[in-house]
Amino acid sequence: MDFDKELDARGLNCPLPILRAKKALTEMQAAQVLRVVATDPGSVKDFAAFAKQTGNELIGQSELPDNAYEFFLRRK
Repeated sequence: MDFDKELDARGLNCPLPILRAKKALTEMQAAQVLRVVATDPGSVKDFAAFAKQTGNELIGQSELPDNAYEFFLRRK
């Protein structure tokens, strides 16, 4: 999937991946896509809730082979 900016949140525990993603999204233009890679298993629920609460769109997520998760968020 194409993205405009990437955030590596590996090794960070809740709520840091969400806080860093929020900061990165504020620096982006509307409709741009942020890719986040995180290792916190709770981030799966966290990013779904974050997207719902903020209006940013979670357009994709998957589990990576190295026990990490990737998320694609489109800025509102």
